[in-house]
Amino acid sequence: MGRFVVAAVAALSLLYVAVAGADEPSNAYYRTPSRLPGKRHGDVIRHKALGGEPAVAGAGRTQLVIYRTTDAAGRAVPASGVVSIPKGRTPKGGWPVITWAHGTSGIADQCAPSLDSATAAAHGYNAYIYPLFTRWLKAGYAIVRTDYQGLGTAGDHQYLIGASEGHSVLDMVRAARAALPGALSTNMVISGHSQGGHAALFAAAEAPKYTPELHLRGTVAYAPASHLDEQIPLTTSLTQPNAGLTALVATIGAGLEAAGRSAGVTPVLTPAGSGLVADARTQCLGTLAGTATTQNLTPASLFQQGASFTTLRRLLDAQDPTNLRIASRVRIEQGSADTTVIPLFTDDLAKTLTGRGTPLTYNKVAGIDHAGITSGAGATDGTKYIEKWMPGR
Repeated sequence: MGRFVVAAVAALSLLYVAVAGADEPSNAYYRTPSRLPGKRHGDVIRHKALGGEPAVAGAGRTQLVIYRTTDAAGRAVPASGVVSIPKGRTPKGGWPVITWAHGTSGIADQCAPSLDSATAAAHGYNAYIYPLFTRWLKAGYAIVRTDYQGLGTAGDHQYLIGASEGHSVLDMVRAARAALPGALSTNMVISGHSQGGHAALFAAAEAPKYTPELHLRGTVAYAPASHLDEQIPLTTSLTQPNAGLTALVATIGAGLEAAGRSAGVTPVLTPAGSGLVADARTQCLGTLAGTATTQNLTPASLFQQGASFTTLRRLLDAQDPTNLRIASRVRIEQGSADTTVIPLFTDDLAKTLTGRGTPLTYNKVAGIDHAGITSGAGATDGTKYIEKWMPGR
């Protein structure tokens, strides 16, 4: 594990930022009854036209959709998301679909990309991807974008919990097709960045059984998160202030707790660590980093000295995409200069999935950083891959 030490420090630094929120949605439109309408995952609860920042340039129509999905335990839960339809006449059979999984915008409800605005604290972490969406819309693809379960809608966001993410990504397609009859094809590509790259891979693994009526043409994962079971225990050696990393570790802990995995989290935390994990449920990473600074917390200070990480590592490993079996084609885009998702980890991920039989193309782009992989060469290569297997307009 020693070869990962240097990379782990960088990989966990400055992953993502967001804004404050709570379990109960602050926006009335996102609130749902405890007994959800509908009968199956992907059923629509409600939908309406949406304007503002989420209505990206190039879209002819934009809809906000509230829908049913299932969490990691298989329970019916609400989720929200955005449907963007290209301009022009709908082709026979509907527009081919790209279902997008977003990078981390936080655990709080206000972090949901469907609630984005020019003045939102998380705007930069949502808006960086809009140019790629515009490119895809102009090429003739409908884009559906889940907020994930627990972001915007009721409940805690099960952050980096693969099944929950994957279900949200797939059910968003079902819901969008039901909300806009005839507008969307059954042909889809799954794509996502960072946390969303992680989500995209889990969705690809789940798709054949979870949404068999949808035709998965391929998956493009940009800088997918992986190997947290290797990285988190190493943060116990980081005794110098690093507010962003400290907040991120607490957010990962909160994500595990939201999915009922607190048995692996609580025993290793100090009282200060437990407090910061609790704060992560209502504070996004930027605010949470400020809390860590105020309390003079470091990554190491979150954990009890000499604590056993056996259970925590097992829980994190269970959410690692290296364990997936994906039979459909996958392309991974990774920047060689990425200091957020370290290429060393993605190299290993690609090698492992290929060895397990996934028809995988791995494209490492020289000199590109974490956000940059979704623009420039990474965007071009990924788009060409999509066009090859699922032609657009």
